[in-house]
Amino acid sequence: MSAGPRMTMQVQAVLRAFLTDPAQRRYGLELCAATTLPSGTVYPILARLERIGWVESHWEEGGAQAGEGRPRRRYYTITSDGAERSRDAIARAYTSRRQPAPYWLEGPVGGPA
Repeated sequence: MSAGPRMTMQVQAVLRAFLTDPAQRRYGLELCAATTLPSGTVYPILARLERIGWVESHWEEGGAQAGEGRPRRRYYTITSDGAERSRDAIARAYTSRRQPAPYWLEGPVGGPA
């Protein structure tokens, strides 16, 4: 199993959408709406998460969409391992952003004369 995806803000948004209710299956455009990210961002993230085993997917049963006049949906579910790893990765990403700025960003030593 891979160490995980790079924790960009977009990846974190998709994972947070899953973590609001980990048992709920979601389809791609639903995740786009929940994250306000475009499909060209969400679908590659879903593919990476599925490749590393954090997310599983399956196609909706044939005919279920016929009454609604739409194509079949591919549903995604976060795995229990994926949910656990996601929580840890998001927490680490958040913590790393909350660290104090490096000393060299604070300006000249001793301040203005």
